[in-house]
Amino acid sequence: MPSRLKSALQYVVILGVTILLIYFSLRGLKVADGENKWDYLKDTWADAHKGWLAAMAVLSLLSHVVRAERWRMLLKPVGFDAKLSSSFLSLMIGYLINLIIPRGGEISRSYNLYKLDRIPVVESFGTVVVERIVDLICLVLVIIISFLFESKKLFGFIASLPLSTDGGSKIQILLIAIPVLTVCALGFYWLYKKNQKIKQKVRKLWASFAGGMLSIFKLERKGLFIFYSCLIWLLYFAMSYAVLKAFPATNELGFNAVLSLFAIGAIAMAAPLPGGMGSYHVLVPQGLFFLYSIPLPDAVAFTFIFHGWQTALYIIFGALSLVITSFLVKRYASQKHAVTE
Repeated sequence: MPSRLKSALQYVVILGVTILLIYFSLRGLKVADGENKWDYLKDTWADAHKGWLAAMAVLSLLSHVVRAERWRMLLKPVGFDAKLSSSFLSLMIGYLINLIIPRGGEISRSYNLYKLDRIPVVESFGTVVVERIVDLICLVLVIIISFLFESKKLFGFIASLPLSTDGGSKIQILLIAIPVLTVCALGFYWLYKKNQKIKQKVRKLWASFAGGMLSIFKLERKGLFIFYSCLIWLLYFAMSYAVLKAFPATNELGFNAVLSLFAIGAIAMAAPLPGGMGSYHVLVPQGLFFLYSIPLPDAVAFTFIFHGWQTALYIIFGALSLVITSFLVKRYASQKHAVTE
């Protein structure tokens, strides 16, 4: 199958799953006879406290600045000193791309950093992988803390989810995937052994990527890196708290509720869907309804407004970053051209 066709089919499947999950979530938005669901969502937005939403936007922007600075720390041990502005712009463009191509932002932000600061893509991508591993560890810690505070409710919520126990389809997929992957691996190994150019290129790429991966062990200020990592997730938590306070249906929820919903939302956002669309719209309303007895229509409306506001921020910051990056790249090119003349 041609790679373009395969990629197109993957996007169609992802889009289909996203639309299906959003449709499933909207079904829970029960409105009165003659009332429109979109009008209900607009009314929910009108009732929201805009000051809390503005606070969430500021906290979001601050978390991205801290993340950009943490990324710069990982790049220094491998011999590159990125500007904070470049890492921030690249990060925001990555978030924008993730809304279109799941996990595509990780590669695009490395490429954008190369355009701005000429830092090789392979090395910077290695540091991005390290970042994701650190974030995964932080997410696991958040989930553990959530279960320590709300174990009974969260275990009950998980038990209520319609998770399939039939492993037949998974076994069939494995029976097909394992031979295919084995043949591909053997074919690549044969090319690697027979073709000297391919061998040299693979070794060079791996050395660069491994250098980025190992950067965390060469950090001069490991304590500061840990502080930044904790601060990022504390800011995420504060964003969740601000949004819950913005809506009448959720503003009475306490610390434990914020912690539980933050964990549920983080898991939903980790799904391989554009910006967590679909998975977020299903899990979070169910969590609000099951754990804290928020009426399902209010829970669904809250989730759509919250996620929509967050997505809008990604689009605005990402689009501005694209424009600024384009301007900077053109300016650097013109300056270089003037020097060579």
